[in-house]
Amino acid sequence: MESIILFAPLLGALIAGFGWRIISIKGAQYVTTGLLFLAALLSWIVFFTHGAETQHIQILRWIESGSLSTDWSIRLDRLTSIMLIVVTTVSSLVHLYSFGYMAHDENFREGEESYRARFFAYLSFFTFAMLMLVTSDNLVQMFFGWEGVGVASYLLIGFYYRKPSANAAAIKAFVVNRVGDFGFALGIFALFYLTDSIRFDDVFAAAPSIAETQLTFLWTTWNAAEIVALLLFIGAMGKSAQLILHTWLPDAMEGPTPVSALIHAATMVTAGVFLVCRMSPLMEFAPNATAFITFLGATTAFFAATVGLVQNDIKRVIAYSTCSQLGYMFVAAGVGVYSVAMFHLFTHAFFKAMLFLGAGSVIHGMHHEQDMRNYGGLRKKLPYTFWAMMIGTLAITGVGIPLTGWIGFAGFASKDAVIESAFVGSQGGYAFWMLVIAALFTSFYSWRLIFLTFYGEARGDKHTHDHAHESPTVMLIPLGVLALGAVFAGAIWYGSFFGKTNQVVKFFGGSYGEPTQELVEAVAERSPKASELHYVMESAPGEAAIYIAPENTVLHEAHYVPTWVKLSPFVVMLIGLGMAYLFYIVNPSLPKRLAENQRPLYLFLLNKWYFDEIYDFLFVRPAKALGRFLWKRGDTDVIDGSINGVAMGIVPFFTRLAGRAQSGYIFTYAFAMVIGIVVLISWMTLSGGAH
Repeated sequence: MESIILFAPLLGALIAGFGWRIISIKGAQYVTTGLLFLAALLSWIVFFTHGAETQHIQILRWIESGSLSTDWSIRLDRLTSIMLIVVTTVSSLVHLYSFGYMAHDENFREGEESYRARFFAYLSFFTFAMLMLVTSDNLVQMFFGWEGVGVASYLLIGFYYRKPSANAAAIKAFVVNRVGDFGFALGIFALFYLTDSIRFDDVFAAAPSIAETQLTFLWTTWNAAEIVALLLFIGAMGKSAQLILHTWLPDAMEGPTPVSALIHAATMVTAGVFLVCRMSPLMEFAPNATAFITFLGATTAFFAATVGLVQNDIKRVIAYSTCSQLGYMFVAAGVGVYSVAMFHLFTHAFFKAMLFLGAGSVIHGMHHEQDMRNYGGLRKKLPYTFWAMMIGTLAITGVGIPLTGWIGFAGFASKDAVIESAFVGSQGGYAFWMLVIAALFTSFYSWRLIFLTFYGEARGDKHTHDHAHESPTVMLIPLGVLALGAVFAGAIWYGSFFGKTNQVVKFFGGSYGEPTQELVEAVAERSPKASELHYVMESAPGEAAIYIAPENTVLHEAHYVPTWVKLSPFVVMLIGLGMAYLFYIVNPSLPKRLAENQRPLYLFLLNKWYFDEIYDFLFVRPAKALGRFLWKRGDTDVIDGSINGVAMGIVPFFTRLAGRAQSGYIFTYAFAMVIGIVVLISWMTLSGGAH
């Protein structure tokens, strides 16, 4: 069953990519989509029936080189089964949605029939690469899937290859990810150097000894666990678009909308969060690295939320929202609550896929207009899309009944869990406040999107508005299915991801025991309300899907944070909603006046903190200048010049000299022979005939 889940998308990709002429374009669509739905069905069966134990399923022997032995095998545990349902469910629905979205795609010419089959083949290959990544049992196999996802993203982001902006975005995504992947590769090399293995079981078992090892790197000595954890996180930064390596994500919007939904909800960007959670046995022994993860995640959440406030392209708003929500996930992982990081990843997949597909439905209905300033009053024209987007917005902003923990939309349960964990893990400091402010901004820009798109007067081209229409049923069905996840996913699985310690440990396949008296006293002193600590994880690193060190009590203490902390996300959500209502419903002239009054700040946010301009100045222009120098001075002047000089100057000069020696007189040649004999005898006499 597990092998079918893994290889069904690959089979679909091969059939659609190479056999579409035999089975027709429609056949290619049906085959790829049908195989994805089969994989999704089997994934849900595995999720509910497999249990929490870890299982290894060998597919084939792969790389054998010295002490390196790499099997291609599936590691099936709770972490894997969660990712399987996320990836296959969203991907199958995106395939189905693409039937309608790509049916009358105007970016391709008449007669170019292969493009639709190729699109579905790329989607299926993307899914296969992600499944290979999440089912991997060793780091080399994971890296193979990691790079496969990168290749697939390049193909899909640049799918509209006639658009220069799409080609540039695809190259940008590929190059920026190579930077992060270099860090990931160094981390893999370091682990092989330290453990002589790249199998997860061996690496996890060696984690305590790695934490006691010193490693020389960049002319200084580091704790091995810290440096390896940091290098692995650099890989995660690239794939999951964290600050510094985030610039590719908004540009990825150049691909078709179904691609955006797949990249942002289920594949690619979730790979980094999955990596950090998978490597939790190592992360628990690297407190400095996890502190950095927490800091960068919180900063990314804040940064992306500020930029999302002023974007006008509907897809870019949701893209920056993704970047911000990934920051939340990394904060949860950084403070050591890996189950909550996975919880937010899980719920986010449903509502973010729905928001993207809803945005695609709006774009489809508005004849590919993406600027929200040209929307307005669409809720009666696109009623089903409106309600889908509304449910997604209620989920992402965290609407629910305060202090219940789980009675609300999916984002209410998981986002609040992250914020409460951040309060404990960062001692109520930087990470907590950044996430609360990001929650305020998230509420504002999410409701801004709803109000600009569906409320108020129609703006922009009148003809486009008059002919705006609801999407076909094949595009609305995925929205309905995802709506169920956006409403119920948080409430149903709240206890499994963010329940009591023993409940969470059991769900992820670990064993729990009683804490030491010293730990109980330390927790009681730190947080009197959380004094009743009854359970800690006692499984060894690697025995369960995630590892929580016995002294890591953040999960327990997060349930006992002050009431104002629990209420803070809900309060800021209401403030954000109120501000958006004031700005875009009550007084629509306010945003323009504010932008004019605060021009430098507005431009700073509109230009994404000038990261692209800074990178252009620091890296792109110097690289171009170096290339020009090597081309004009190195290639043209030195290489071409030297070859031309030899061919046209030196060789003819010596040819002329040699020509003068060819006089044609026999006494000249006899004289040259005598001179040669004299030189030879002189050399032999002086050297004593030794040679």
